[in-house]
Amino acid sequence: METSNAGGIGVEVQEGGVAVVRMKMGENRFNPDLLDGLEAALDQIEAIEGPAALVLTGEGKFFSNGLDLEWLGAADDDGRRQTLGRVYDLFARLLEFPAPTVAAINGHVFAAGGMMALACDWRVMREDRGFFCLPEADIGLIFVPGMTALITHRLTHATARESMLTGRRYDAEEALRAGIVDRTASEADVLAESIAIAEPLAGKAKQVQQGIKRGLSAEPIAALRAEAETARGA
Repeated sequence: METSNAGGIGVEVQEGGVAVVRMKMGENRFNPDLLDGLEAALDQIEAIEGPAALVLTGEGKFFSNGLDLEWLGAADDDGRRQTLGRVYDLFARLLEFPAPTVAAINGHVFAAGGMMALACDWRVMREDRGFFCLPEADIGLIFVPGMTALITHRLTHATARESMLTGRRYDAEEALRAGIVDRTASEADVLAESIAIAEPLAGKAKQVQQGIKRGLSAEPIAALRAEAETARGA
């Protein structure tokens, strides 16, 4: 097993090509440090020769708690725009990533953290602790078009409407019934269950995987890329 760590992100490449990317920054809120680590991890996985798949997870009681609003509030305009652009680019990159991707949701997954999980191909949620929630309606934020495109692409209209307009917190059983996640598992098994999904798919041709994903998710990919350009003022 090859193991590396950068920027609070651990990468463990297992036999068979499954790379477990573990976010280890507390609530794993999106700020430049987390983005640096995630981008480097994705670069590392893309560079793997032969079979490859990605399992993305967190640590403790959080998968990701969304944007680092404290950091964004303290940043200057350029830093804020650049960081938001990187978040949108990250979601688009996951949607078209040239390998299978599975979110192993180990705990709370809120706001942009939930959108990152939705950008993965499959989702496995810990059954005994944690909520999926898009709380923007309760914290006074409007979803930008790229985010809306991602959410409505992955969720049914009824689930997107309810989750976006009400800020409902879904536990694992409710998230499974709503189609937000594909499976649930115990705390001890959520990572193993996610690897079990990824491993049989790791040998599929990278260019083919990416091409199919670009076709499946063309609208949200384009919307997120456009959002990134707008955020950066391009």
